[in-house]
Amino acid sequence: MIRSWSIRVAVLAGTMLGAGAGSAAPRSPGPVLALPDGSRICVSTESAARILEVDPAAGSVSREIKTSLPAAGMAITPDGSRLFAVGAVGRGRAWCIDRARGREVWDAPAGHSPVAPVLSKDGARLYVCDRFANRVLVLDAANGKTLTSIPVIREPIACALTPDGATLVVVNHLPAGPATADVVSIEVTLVDTAAGTAAQVRLPNGCTAGRGVGLSPDGKFAYVTSILGRYTLPTTQLDRGWMMTSALSIIDVAQRKLVNTVLLDEIDRGAANPWGVTCTTDGARLLVTHSGSHEVSVIDRAKLHDKLDRVAKGEKVTAVSTSPQQVPNDLAFLVDIRERIRLPGNGPRDIAVIGTKAFIVEYFTDTLAVVDPAASPVRSVSIPLGPKPVPDTVRQGEIFFHDSALCFQQWQSCASCHPDARVDGLNWDLLNDGMGNPKQTKNMLLAHRTPPAMMSAIRDSAEVAVRSGLRYIQFAVRPEEDAKAIDEYLKSLKPAPSPHLVNGRMSDGARRGEKVFKKAGCADCHPAPLFSSLKPYDVGTGADLDKDKAYDTPTLVECWRTAPYLVDGRAATIKDVLTTFNKGDRHGTTSGLNEQELADLEAYVLSL
Repeated sequence: MIRSWSIRVAVLAGTMLGAGAGSAAPRSPGPVLALPDGSRICVSTESAARILEVDPAAGSVSREIKTSLPAAGMAITPDGSRLFAVGAVGRGRAWCIDRARGREVWDAPAGHSPVAPVLSKDGARLYVCDRFANRVLVLDAANGKTLTSIPVIREPIACALTPDGATLVVVNHLPAGPATADVVSIEVTLVDTAAGTAAQVRLPNGCTAGRGVGLSPDGKFAYVTSILGRYTLPTTQLDRGWMMTSALSIIDVAQRKLVNTVLLDEIDRGAANPWGVTCTTDGARLLVTHSGSHEVSVIDRAKLHDKLDRVAKGEKVTAVSTSPQQVPNDLAFLVDIRERIRLPGNGPRDIAVIGTKAFIVEYFTDTLAVVDPAASPVRSVSIPLGPKPVPDTVRQGEIFFHDSALCFQQWQSCASCHPDARVDGLNWDLLNDGMGNPKQTKNMLLAHRTPPAMMSAIRDSAEVAVRSGLRYIQFAVRPEEDAKAIDEYLKSLKPAPSPHLVNGRMSDGARRGEKVFKKAGCADCHPAPLFSSLKPYDVGTGADLDKDKAYDTPTLVECWRTAPYLVDGRAATIKDVLTTFNKGDRHGTTSGLNEQELADLEAYVLSL
């Protein structure tokens, strides 16, 4: 008898009936990979729990592999015979499929919300990003058994293995530590696969929302996409990337160091929300997708490195850049070595290549864009991955939330500050409550059920905040229908189960912590089920210009993924909230708790 969590696989042979005609619910294509022989492109679908095999020559889907879980990442053996996939939010699974027979070989537990599997060079091990457990799992590729794990910084979301198999490059999604630190940025972890040790490479201050990583064909360089937020400036304008820029960081893998970070935007046009990145097979071009502005950047890789080498020697390579330190602020650095290609669909994300051709998933239109940057002129076409989706109001709101076309000069989308509609780990000096008092980004989960809105409770409701965000953060005037759709999308968000749960339930320590939560008076301001009283309080956490002010009482639901804490993100951990930053017991009576009670209380809060 198949256990309830097993992956059930069914193969639907032949081209999909109705592909490209009619309408249906969205499939939401996600990770994509090319078979080693280039005969097929495999595309996973987030909403439809399918792995689609696309015939690039025919320009159509040749067959579907149906599974009981959507795949959040895939890997393939060198001969293309076995396909590995991972998925599920919470109790994650990894599974292996025999492609020829369309049958499951094995499936096994794979941590919490696994993504981005990579097969070792010898095919014996499967590396899996255990995203919310902040580690990389090493699985036995023969049976899925977990062999070991490697700790990384925060939310590993993408990884790539060098051709010699010696180094695994892991992109961490969000910054770790307090938002008030001198440098707040994501780090890239370089894992020595033989020794199991790891080194970190920090990206420039303000880098957040890491999404993709690609390697040069020789494995010498890693290319990482992220946002580079200018969070130290007040949000008075968007011109010239004043608030938000899009970045590509180049890392020397052998030296374990950052070469430099270049901007993907132009002086008067943003290239919002960079996502996938890869090289063409010959290494001549570097390709980067922009999920917010619906483009792909095609960069001459040799000229990029030549320019970086010359500026490292102090040579003036643009009107701005005469030293390496100036490059991350230079919106003209790529102007003569990069072409931006507008794609036909909406929401380009992951990317795979066969030769010089790029195959790019377009998330919101259920299409696969095909671009050959070596052709002249360069054109892009889309392969339908199913019936044309017709978005309902919630889906339309999700589209608007991620679309930088709503913004002045397309510098950013709502998702730029709220990746996955959550937090970016940065403090922003918004103008709704004065200037010079930056506050951290809030989770959008339950925003419409927990008024007032904003850290300072300056907006009466999330509805008001959405409309104000469009006008004063994106500097645009939009139809009321756009804001209503975004409202519905945010209302539809569901909390993910905490990685601190044990088999889906609170641990013994967390259950004890629930009693401490009440004993310390935490429940007075954070009552279940919303864990917010919906009232602002002055609990002594304001500082500088905001000292002695009352702040919104945020929900504690899903706070395990929204660090750092307090209004300005000064607390890196919940324990810091309860101890270091709770002088005088104004924020709960915690000074008399012993170490075990504090640990139990923290376990409870992180389990919500």
